Amino acid sequence: MEAFIYDHVRTPRGKGRPDGALHEVTSVEMVTQLLRAMQERNNLETGLLDDVIIGAAQPVGEQGGVLARAAVLQAGYADTVGGQQVHRFCASGLDAVNLIAAQVMAGMIDAGIGGGVESMSRTVMGYDSGAWTSDPAVAFRNHYAPQGIGADMIATLDGHTRHDVDSFAAESQRRAAESWKEGRFKNAIVPVKDVMGEVLLDHDEHMRPATTVESLATLKAAFEGFGKGGFDAVAKAKYPQIEELTYVHHGGNSSGIVDGSGIVMVGSKEFGEKAGLKPRAKIRSYANIGSEPTIMLTAPAAVSLKALKTAGMEVGDIDLYELNEAFASVVLRYMSALNIPHDKINVNGGAIAMGHPLGATGAMLVGTVLDELERRDLSTGLITLCAANGLGTAAIIERV
Repeated sequence: MEAFIYDHVRTPRGKGRPDGALHEVTSVEMVTQLLRAMQERNNLETGLLDDVIIGAAQPVGEQGGVLARAAVLQAGYADTVGGQQVHRFCASGLDAVNLIAAQVMAGMIDAGIGGGVESMSRTVMGYDSGAWTSDPAVAFRNHYAPQGIGADMIATLDGHTRHDVDSFAAESQRRAAESWKEGRFKNAIVPVKDVMGEVLLDHDEHMRPATTVESLATLKAAFEGFGKGGFDAVAKAKYPQIEELTYVHHGGNSSGIVDGSGIVMVGSKEFGEKAGLKPRAKIRSYANIGSEPTIMLTAPAAVSLKALKTAGMEVGDIDLYELNEAFASVVLRYMSALNIPHDKINVNGGAIAMGHPLGATGAMLVGTVLDELERRDLSTGLITLCAANGLGTAAIIERV
């Protein structure tokens, strides 16, 4: 059975700090507002849905407790709609969409909503890292090092200079600014409102459109302190070919810390007929994979190839790629590994410019690539993310 995408919406991304526009909004409220928007814009009879799965990279405190079910009820959906919470670090939102698709493809459900949320201003990053980072026996065995060290390891191994990563970051800012100026996100964005119904945010707040390579060059490398504190020794122990770690990443060429949420409605052909909805795309395949956990960020190429193989496709069959810009070196390695030209990947900018609301980003990227495929009248898109502890997730969609 085929799984079709019927619609998607997302919040704008707010700066993930106490003075960010979305700081007063809880994660469950962000998802609730998106669920209501999904219902209203599609005149959806919510009882036709079977399940809502929401991913979060920190499913603790107010982001825990099966947030999806709480949001379903808050949004006024039918009581019969289930709820589930998933956690695959930064890939959680895409994994949630894939899990809905899997159930539809298996004939176990007719339709559902998958997505993700992260309030990085209200939930401390690292609260749910668990044994991977906090149990010395586990961390020692895996040669644990922070993600920023992994990004600088990639740059060192691949020979990416500070100018290389800063140039990529500046281009991400330029593309994002152009995309917003041209209104490319307008059909996806649901402005977030406060309890009085006043709009708190209707645009991605993190962008710095005036960014240049020259302005980025003034920023201090962010992870050198971690390296000199001992993690460069860990990196060298795992990768003895590294003589000295090159520290090139900083806040300007790494993903922005933001708040936000995104959801995608997926269902069978029969669901669409019952709901009176026309499918926009189908999910051709999806995949998950693990990779070497010290460098941590290299899974996207391998998981993309796995998804392509499942779909019976080649790299050249994909019209547009979306890879989360966790760090500039991650995307540079991916482009090199799969021989993807820059004009086919992250064409609207990425997380370096607009921010990365951890558990939400994967679902947001599904919508971004679908909208852009429609705008350009293209057919196929591949979405992928690296995730903590060496994980990677991908999905391939095709317009119908």
